Amino acid sequence: MRAQAVQVERAVGRVLCSPIFQHSGKKLLAKGHQISEEDIRLLNGEGHQEVTVALLDEDEVPEDEAALQIGAEVGAGSVEMQLAAGGRVNLVATENCCLLLDDDFLKRINSCGCVSIATMPGLSYAVAGQRLASVKTIPFAVRRKEFDLALQLVRSQGPLLEARPVREPSVAVLYSDPRHCDRARRLFEGVMRTRLERFGVSVAFVLTALEKELEVARALEHLLRARPDVVLMASTTAPAGPEDTVGRAMRKIGCKMESFLAPVEPGNLLLLSYAGETPVVAAPGCFRSPKPNVVDLVLPPLLAKYHLTAAEISGLGHGGLLV
Repeated sequence: MRAQAVQVERAVGRVLCSPIFQHSGKKLLAKGHQISEEDIRLLNGEGHQEVTVALLDEDEVPEDEAALQIGAEVGAGSVEMQLAAGGRVNLVATENCCLLLDDDFLKRINSCGCVSIATMPGLSYAVAGQRLASVKTIPFAVRRKEFDLALQLVRSQGPLLEARPVREPSVAVLYSDPRHCDRARRLFEGVMRTRLERFGVSVAFVLTALEKELEVARALEHLLRARPDVVLMASTTAPAGPEDTVGRAMRKIGCKMESFLAPVEPGNLLLLSYAGETPVVAAPGCFRSPKPNVVDLVLPPLLAKYHLTAAEISGLGHGGLLV
């Protein structure tokens, strides 16, 4: 790219290399702006005779074209592209969703040197219209060779991110206490409602149970017959591991244990299992307060019907200190 001063009348369709200001100091036209016929009249009215514009070489790709082509390959699912000024494309959610992200792939793309991609954190919840990612190229133009390498990388790896929709999921809740069936419900129901409302969800099925292995197992079986998308267990006690009452009840009905302990504070005693494809989540203490905890991190992918794994939970440690 070369910068060259040209007569204002010859600048239509050209891209400004630097901003243009009024005599008062107010910005008239921004750097990277493509000059139109209307701009010519505006510049003449302000007394400008020349402007400095960018001239692209034959082996360069204009910034907007480069951003659009790379942006088109980056996202999948409930996402659309929106071109912004200055070689930037925004990826925006078309409906409520959970952002699934390949972090290692993101690092590789951002090491190319001609494009940078910024995203929301992986596993985040986003509402319709919310920006999920921004793709930005080098100003004005990208060398064809560098652009081709970046585009080939994106295409060879497949989409960098997926906006996985959250479409009216059903949530079941089991409240348990060692002494009184309804005590946990009285303590936690308001907080549970507040937390789920953050994701546009309400509780579809509710049961209470004494925190004894057989009673908890029966209650879980009953809730699972309703075929909810997620089962949450709100207990007044904190398990020492999967062999405690709640964990044994899960195993009794055939749940497969996926993960115990999460590198998140608060919420490190998370216990995640699956009854078939249905996640069953025990998070003791996490429903005492509406403040962010591990439940807020794992609910978006589960509500999007994504099979969250132990490996992904182990990756929550980076940024997992929420207090």
